[in-house]
Amino acid sequence: MSKRKAVILAAGKGTRMKSDLPKVVHRIEGKCLVDYVIDAARGAGAEQICLVVGYKHEVVEQEIEAEQVAFALQPEQLGTGHAVKCAREFLGKEGQTLILFGDTPLITAETLNRLSDYHESQGNAVTVLSAKVEDPTGYGRIIRDENGAFVKSVEHKDASADELASCEINSGMYIFDTAELTEALDLIRPNNAQGEYYLPDTLTIIKEKGLKVDAYALEDATDITGVNDQIQLAQAAEIIRGRK
Repeated sequence: MSKRKAVILAAGKGTRMKSDLPKVVHRIEGKCLVDYVIDAARGAGAEQICLVVGYKHEVVEQEIEAEQVAFALQPEQLGTGHAVKCAREFLGKEGQTLILFGDTPLITAETLNRLSDYHESQGNAVTVLSAKVEDPTGYGRIIRDENGAFVKSVEHKDASADELASCEINSGMYIFDTAELTEALDLIRPNNAQGEYYLPDTLTIIKEKGLKVDAYALEDATDITGVNDQIQLAQAAEIIRGRK
């Protein structure tokens, strides 16, 4: 296995939580949401972990043990691609990088290991973790050709009617060959409906170099479910207690 790092995006405020706390430090069973993600990354072989922080970053930094992780500041939120760019110094150019979200406490080391095994066995430069869901509204879509081969990932707001018919969603979690990620980050532009730097644009950039890009689809989308409000927090807590 190549040397592996993880970047966890944890800069969001989480307005729908109706709380002054940064979303990722809300707790389930005494642990911050992001702690579950850190544990999954470690279990998947990440030797170094960086949290990209923003809103009330000092609170996140206080809650998470500094010896566990590094921190990178995203002073303003300009998209997922911009968030990863903020961790550029941490990334380096060797090995592999997992990109994860700090508000997905249901992600497991087992799932990330399956993702990385697929990535390596297929010789991919980047593999996105995806899943098929009944209602993909609001999610980025994975687009495949008639043979099932990966074509691209497109954000909901930028998708055509045909693309919106895809029920396979981009979880926002990836494993990259780090050298390709860092090179592609320099090339993404905010040419989209949101005027943001989209990390999925790196997939197209890497694919156009002639390298292999693919999506690893989960049969059950539970692991990639994010927590956006108090109801979802309670639902995630119930699942975590059930797993124990």
